[in-house]
Amino acid sequence: MESTRPRDSRLKKTRASLIVPAKNEEAQINAFLERLDETVSIVIEVIIVVDTPDDRTLIPLNNLNRFKHTVSAVVSTYDPGPAGAIKFGIDSAKSEIVVVMMADGSDDSRNVDDLVRLVERGCVVAAASRYMPGGQQIGGPRFKKFLSKNSSRALRWFAGLGIHDATNSFKAYSLPFITEVGIESTNGFEVGLELTAKAHRRKNLIAEVPTIWIDRAFGESKFQLRKWLPHYLRWFVFAFGIKINRMGRFTWKKS
Repeated sequence: MESTRPRDSRLKKTRASLIVPAKNEEAQINAFLERLDETVSIVIEVIIVVDTPDDRTLIPLNNLNRFKHTVSAVVSTYDPGPAGAIKFGIDSAKSEIVVVMMADGSDDSRNVDDLVRLVERGCVVAAASRYMPGGQQIGGPRFKKFLSKNSSRALRWFAGLGIHDATNSFKAYSLPFITEVGIESTNGFEVGLELTAKAHRRKNLIAEVPTIWIDRAFGESKFQLRKWLPHYLRWFVFAFGIKINRMGRFTWKKS
């Protein structure tokens, strides 16, 4: 399903494409879009990506013209799940800058403008950081927070990665950078860690801004820790200069 909204002249001035993977987010999707209208001052296009035409996220999206930003809802033809939805959204983007953001209201849309500007200034990855000074994480599973915070801390302290929150999916990217390095991720939200690790290994510019993450108010999280953790581990060790071969063994490889 794709919006029939005509592409007006504003799209020529679009500075970023906001990719929003969603699954049955009918309870908050309109509030999410209204919040974007209130807080994002630059011109963006919003691409909501679902896996199937019967996803309940699409039910309330019956009048996309009422939003300030250009909004479209598309059904991914890639593998189901967040990684496939993110990749499909990126491939559908009409801007040279893409921002990945969750539809559940946990990410702070006030950060979008600053993230885009960092990429415009030359960063290939700009992260919204929960763990830097000024950032905060409110709610959510304690064990997930423990893993996320301490793995990001390890990457910063021991791998030299220059941001405090490598695991947050809320990031902005240079599309030419993504095109050059490619996306190999197939599970969960590992795309964000993959692209950050690749930028670090290539010594590209990476930056961050503090963000306040608040756990979703409605519905259940789609994050599957046990299933996706091994895939995150792959990019965690990759950031240290280690490659996992096809036999599942770690081998050193120069950047």
